[in-house]
Amino acid sequence: MELNLIGTNGLVGAKVAVSDLLFGREFNESLIHQVIVSYQANSRSGNRKQKNREEVHHSTKKPFKQKGTGRARAGMTSSPLWRSGGRAFPNSPNENFAQKINRKMYRAGIAAILSQLVREGRLVVVEDFIVGAPKTRLVSQKIKEMGMDKVLIISDVVDSNLLLASRNLPNVLVLEPHQADPVSLVRFPNVILTKSAVAKMEEILA
Repeated sequence: MELNLIGTNGLVGAKVAVSDLLFGREFNESLIHQVIVSYQANSRSGNRKQKNREEVHHSTKKPFKQKGTGRARAGMTSSPLWRSGGRAFPNSPNENFAQKINRKMYRAGIAAILSQLVREGRLVVVEDFIVGAPKTRLVSQKIKEMGMDKVLIISDVVDSNLLLASRNLPNVLVLEPHQADPVSLVRFPNVILTKSAVAKMEEILA
């Protein structure tokens, strides 16, 4: 299949041939959901921690006498039933949230996302995306000329000028082809791919 090659002025130029396996795959909602959930789960650090009955600050003295108060009997204030008591089954900081997903499934999920972006008209291919100086204004101007606002830029060559010029824009993210992830592809309403990045992604996801 072929995709339109868009100039930096937003006008359609020539066409570029792309792989049907990467940009012409059928939409698979369940696969895309599984890929995104597993990616987010594998990104979790698992550093949450809760205290058990032993770790909370408490006294071993009996709070009140066993009988005659009309209240339920209590032995220590560290009981999970008490306010500021310890948790019965606390979360551990070394908890593992990782979810295994096959490499073939992951690549197929990325291809399904890219194909859907093409069908919805949210993915454009440009010859290159280069700025002459590390100025935020230059990147912002380029994106506005293409009629976009919130955009993900995937370029084969991310030099210091492009990186420095784009990092102060909250709605712009610049990545290299091997850094493209399913969450970013879905999160941004528009995706810009350079011509060389298309060939690189076809090589990576083949």
